[in-house]
Amino acid sequence: MKNDRWIIEQAQAGMITPFVPKQVRQIETDGQLFPAISFGTSSYGYDIRLSPKEFYIFRRVPGVVVNPKAFVPGNLERVELQNDEYGSYFIIPANSYGLGVSLETIAMPPTVTAICLGKSTYARVGLIANITPLEAAWRGQITLEFSNSSSADCRIYANEGVAQLLFFEGEPCEISYADRAGKYQGQVGVTLAKV
Repeated sequence: MKNDRWIIEQAQAGMITPFVPKQVRQIETDGQLFPAISFGTSSYGYDIRLSPKEFYIFRRVPGVVVNPKAFVPGNLERVELQNDEYGSYFIIPANSYGLGVSLETIAMPPTVTAICLGKSTYARVGLIANITPLEAAWRGQITLEFSNSSSADCRIYANEGVAQLLFFEGEPCEISYADRAGKYQGQVGVTLAKV
């Protein structure tokens, strides 16, 4: 597992863009500081942010069965970004599922894979992050998947931390994600299920 020194060094070489070299717990808006759900470099990880550009939830259509092998984009409904004194946010309805994208673009080194885990602040209100690993040599923006397991609507804040990347280095692999032209290589924005 890689530490903060390694993360900073790799990020300065282009692994994470834009990059924040320390934990940020406040955001400045109109000259005032407001509390933020932390993001940036931690001791052994990097907390990524949710982009304010796009967020979708699954529409509730009786009788519709979602098929990951033949996904219908019409099953998604775009959610508008809202703002108030707490910040910019999207709302995920109770017992629903949302798709967003990381503010950061990631370029994984060829011997490193990252595991992405949800932040405790969201987990404690029933918002669960379900993000797949970032394989060796993968690059792009991360499509972020969130499940609201609570019986209440929940806010998810843009430009603030939503999940943490943990980096693990291994021996060089025979074929990297880039070598096999993985179907999610180079994704930009929310990328839907592909076969």
